[in-house]
Amino acid sequence: MDEKDQYERYARQVSLPGFGMDGQAKLTNAKVLVIGAGGLGSPVIQYLAAAGVGTIGIADGDKIELSNLHRQLLFTTDDIGESKAMMAADKVRKINPKIICRAFGYHVTNKNAFDLFSGYEIIVDCTDNFTARYLVSDACRLLNKPLVFAAVFQYEGQVAVFNTPDANGEKITYRDLFPEPPSALSAPDCNIAGVLGVLPGLIGIMQATEVIKLITGIGETLAGKLLNYDIRTHGSMILELSASLLAKQLAPVNRKMYEAIDYEWLCGSVDTNAIGKDALHTMLADPLTIAIDVRESDETPEAEFMHIKIPLSIFDTFPEMPEFKNIIVFCQSGTRSVKAAGMLRNKFGNDKQVYHLINGIKGYNSQT
Repeated sequence: MDEKDQYERYARQVSLPGFGMDGQAKLTNAKVLVIGAGGLGSPVIQYLAAAGVGTIGIADGDKIELSNLHRQLLFTTDDIGESKAMMAADKVRKINPKIICRAFGYHVTNKNAFDLFSGYEIIVDCTDNFTARYLVSDACRLLNKPLVFAAVFQYEGQVAVFNTPDANGEKITYRDLFPEPPSALSAPDCNIAGVLGVLPGLIGIMQATEVIKLITGIGETLAGKLLNYDIRTHGSMILELSASLLAKQLAPVNRKMYEAIDYEWLCGSVDTNAIGKDALHTMLADPLTIAIDVRESDETPEAEFMHIKIPLSIFDTFPEMPEFKNIIVFCQSGTRSVKAAGMLRNKFGNDKQVYHLINGIKGYNSQT
């Protein structure tokens, strides 16, 4: 593709007042890492690639599932079972073959974040859980990287720009919004709460817009602000955020402290009733133990071990099961099973021992 073709590709934005070739050059030289290639990540990745961001990294350890496709329009039915990061990078190269796109087919952790983030100027958080949000935010703070954040819940979405000087020159972080992690059950992911497919598309586009504004300097970013948007009414509200003393006290102060934090424990996703693959099979050898799939009937993959299906959505009709003393519940990624286990403990008290499979079927299948 020659220089004329490149100009034609970006002609509509280059012709914008205040943007021009200078703005395009800034995009070309930019390096952006997108964490998560799901409902938010899909539009972010596509629009940044189309705009001509020169280097895009994509980090995601998940594989594409049928239930993703109503909101993750970067993928098609033929892509089911493939790595999200690898497939997203392949699609990006077709959208814009002149940019560099790197795929990282693993989840970001506090053990790999420093090395991964160091090669990029702006980090975009498109994750869907508190564990990832806290460890990403803490790493960006320690590395002094701008962080473009977004989240969706049912019909509402949020967008913010963290770790970038606001109008007062102060850098607000995700911890200033939530110094301590909320309960995972008080703000469940879309596997439990549901989400209208167009919502992450809209919010993801807002995220991509903030990235472009940060790179080019056009307009005013959401630094130090939180945009709330309701798709049912198109109502929106921008909140001014302020620094929290508690956030500063709780945040790690160096890489050694950061890498020592157990973010899973911090965000309440680990408990003593969580079991892994080996413990599951050991317990199922006991005839007094039963495993229950709390996913909906159309969710895949099917579990390879003996179990019955009782979706979480009909737990109000859960049977007494006097023949069993131990119940193991599981779902797709481990979130719904935590809620299911809590409901069963409330129902049975000390009469039965209730456990949940940590990280669900995804975690089970990833273990050797």
